[in-house]
Amino acid sequence: MPELVRLYIKNIVMGFGLAVAFVGLLLWFNVANLWHLISTSDVGYIALALLVVFNTIVFAGVQFAIAVMRMAEDETPPGGGKRDAIPAQHVAEMVPVRVPVEPQSRKQLRR
Repeated sequence: MPELVRLYIKNIVMGFGLAVAFVGLLLWFNVANLWHLISTSDVGYIALALLVVFNTIVFAGVQFAIAVMRMAEDETPPGGGKRDAIPAQHVAEMVPVRVPVEPQSRKQLRR
């Protein structure tokens, strides 16, 4: 079996375990009254299965993404953010700009 497929299956199993634990905690702490809704409904088992399946998809995807990102090889040393001095010829000089303002009465301002 290819290594990447083995890694993916391993992360699906880990995601399933995390999803079961997460749904178990949701029901244990009765978040949004989920335990009551699932235990008193005649189709509560479907809701429970969907919670586990969809959380498995989410957690397995996150686990796999983290595993793939950790596989990256760091070949180049960090070199971003060089702060070289800006040459003086490119620095613009600040010049005040005068804007003439005509005095207006208060009646004209309220319109």
